[in-house]
Amino acid sequence: MADIAKIAESVDSLKQHLESHRYICSDQIATAVYLAFHLRKPILIEGPPGVGKTELAKTTSEMFELPLIRLQCYEGLDESKAIYEWKYGKQLLYTQVLKEALDEVLQGAKGFAQSVQRLHEFGDIFFSEEFLEPRPLLKALRERDGCVLLIDEIDKSDHEFESLLLEILSDYQVSIPEIGTVKAAKEPPMVFLTSNNTREISDALKRRCLHLYIPFPDVELERRIIHARVPEVPPELERQLVGFIHELRDLDLKKVPAISETIDWARTLLLLHTETLEPQLVRDTLNVILKFQEDIENVEGEINALTAKIRKG
Repeated sequence: MADIAKIAESVDSLKQHLESHRYICSDQIATAVYLAFHLRKPILIEGPPGVGKTELAKTTSEMFELPLIRLQCYEGLDESKAIYEWKYGKQLLYTQVLKEALDEVLQGAKGFAQSVQRLHEFGDIFFSEEFLEPRPLLKALRERDGCVLLIDEIDKSDHEFESLLLEILSDYQVSIPEIGTVKAAKEPPMVFLTSNNTREISDALKRRCLHLYIPFPDVELERRIIHARVPEVPPELERQLVGFIHELRDLDLKKVPAISETIDWARTLLLLHTETLEPQLVRDTLNVILKFQEDIENVEGEINALTAKIRKG
C-alpha cells in the first residue's frame, strides 16, 4: 500500500511521483491535484481532447495505489446506469416464491388489514440492500479505503444528469428513496471529472469543484512527455517530430494532433527505424496524427516546406 500522506506532503513531492509514473505535468496540474486531495474536493478538468485529462486520473490511481472506478458519460445517462438500480430479476423470483408461500405467510392473519400489513413487510424486503445493484458512483462511495472516481467526458451527458451529481460532489453521499441516505465510507473518493468543452457545464456543478484547464503543452514539455513515454526515440528525431506537430497545430485543421497522437507517431517512427523526418515518410504516416481526410489533403501540400523548416531547426 502506498504511503499516500507522504506522496502528497507537498506539490513538488506529488509532481515527482506523477513523473515517476510517466505523467509529465506542469506545476499548475500538480498543484490542482494536491489541493483536490487535501481539500477533499472534486476536480473538473477541461481542455481539448487528448491532452491527458483522463490519464491524470488513471495515473493518480496508480500513484496512490487506489482502485480506479470509471463512469463514461453519454447522452441519456441516468441514475440506473450511474448510481444504482434494483435487481429486477431477483425481485421477480422472490415474488414468485412469495406467491407460492402465500397461504403460509397469511396464516393466522385476522382480517384484511392484518393480511395487507404482512404483505407490506415482504414488500419492504424487495427494496432493501439485498436487492440493490450498485453502479459506479455508489460503488465509489462504498470503497472503505477510498478510490479514484473518474467521471469521464461529463460534457457528453445531459444537464439532468449533472443535477444527479450535485449531492455526491458536495457531500459525498447519495439519497435512495427506498433506503435512505448512503454516505461515503471511511475515506471519500477522490473525484476527477473531465470535459472536452463540447458544451457549457452548469454553474452549480462548477461551484462544487476545483477547476483545472489543461492546454496543449509547449515544445519543451511535450518533448519531456515523449521522452518519458517513448524513451528510445533519438533526441534529434524527438526534436523534429515535436516541432512538426506544433507546426500542424498552428494550421486551420478540423482536429489538430493531440499529445496521444504525438506519442503514437513517435512509436510509429521508431518502428520504421526513422532517424530524420523525410517528406515521403511523413506522407505515409500522416494518418497516424491526422484523423480527417480533409486535414490530410490540406497538409500534404505543405509537407516539403514544413519538414525542411523543422530539419533546419
